[in-house]
Amino acid sequence: MKTAHVIGLGRSGIAAARVLARQGWQVTLSDQGTARRHQAEGQALRDEGITVKLNHSFDPEPGLDLLVVSPGVPWDAPALVKARDQGIETIGEMELAWRSLSDRPWVGITGTNGKTTTTALVAAIFKAAGLQAPACGNIGYAACELALTAPPDWVIAELSSYQIEAAPTLAPTIGLWTTFTPDHLNRHETVENYYRIKASLLEKAQTAIINGDDPTLRRKAADYSPDSHWTSVKGKAALAPLTPDTYIEDGWVMHKGEQIVETRALRMVGEHNQQNLLMAVAAARLAGIEVEAIAQGVSRFPGVSHRLEHICTWRGVDFINDSKATNYDAAEVGLRSVAGPAVLIAGGAAKDGDDIAWINQIKAKAAAVLLVGDAAEGFAQRLTAMGYPHCEVVETIDRAVARSTDISKAQLIKTVLLSPACASFDQYPNFEVRGDDFRRVCTKYLGEM
Repeated sequence: MKTAHVIGLGRSGIAAARVLARQGWQVTLSDQGTARRHQAEGQALRDEGITVKLNHSFDPEPGLDLLVVSPGVPWDAPALVKARDQGIETIGEMELAWRSLSDRPWVGITGTNGKTTTTALVAAIFKAAGLQAPACGNIGYAACELALTAPPDWVIAELSSYQIEAAPTLAPTIGLWTTFTPDHLNRHETVENYYRIKASLLEKAQTAIINGDDPTLRRKAADYSPDSHWTSVKGKAALAPLTPDTYIEDGWVMHKGEQIVETRALRMVGEHNQQNLLMAVAAARLAGIEVEAIAQGVSRFPGVSHRLEHICTWRGVDFINDSKATNYDAAEVGLRSVAGPAVLIAGGAAKDGDDIAWINQIKAKAAAVLLVGDAAEGFAQRLTAMGYPHCEVVETIDRAVARSTDISKAQLIKTVLLSPACASFDQYPNFEVRGDDFRRVCTKYLGEM
């Protein structure tokens, strides 16, 4: 019997272990944690014949045939390098899902920003067309969970650079590239490495859809297949000599000269969301979905949690949760999309990147910036040095919400926006928990005032 080891007792690791066990592998699942939830989940897996090791640091053992890792495990971690040096096949959970579901058509969506909204919107449109096509990957299901149920009609997968890096044979039917700006450089080290990983998905896709309004992607047009499909919110002639086949004209999304859906049907603000709409429509039409189903899916789409999510309105001030803005580019887009003057809540675990556009947007739109988390002091020094004096270190989100109400009482404020420009790992396990905490604080604190 072949042996496999899965690292990570999260949702994707558990699904991967079950897929392998069903395929007849002898499976060990390990995790460095010992939390109570791990113990409960571990017992259920043991009952299924899967060996579970908690508080365990993986070290490759002789005779291991396959190693499956979660996206959070660095691809160059010493134990993984050692495993590959020993000839042990090492893949990510997404690669295992692909091997199990490669007979299904896939839409693979990647990009620095915009991929979550685009993925969710594509899934909503496919659902409106009567297809079983749940979102998976970075949102929705773990990809391997889909291999444990009745096979879907389509797999709609949001793919991070981490997942692409560990999925060498994944070749989607339709590949989408939403945006490209520097990110995850602490893992990928250089912008070139990060770009190369993203580009590899589009190179393997049967059909590629690319955001023509992104300056980097447009500049590198020669890198992609001449049959690639380009999109532009600026119209059909905007990308010359490239010709977008999905674009906006007179308030309509057009695809190959055909009116598909009015842009106002999407209930999400910002030009970036118009671009997300174009990419989703292009994917749907190329998948053969009828115009009526596309219009229905778009008009019913509620938006995405933690991405410009309206929490409440207090004394005329909108409180907006943009916790998913984990880098400067996403945070700049978020601030640009809301009504000003705004109070911005930012900070967390800082990332490398170019902050100039973000700071310029702060100068243009923010009446005050309230800083939380590990990055607070550094952000305060940077903003002050760049000539923006209206920043305060408040350390936590509950203090930020309280302080934002004081500011709103003293001056005209239209929006209080949580858009951190940082990862969450200093204070929260992920951006979802951070956004949920902001929602909880707003609901509790503002409801008592």
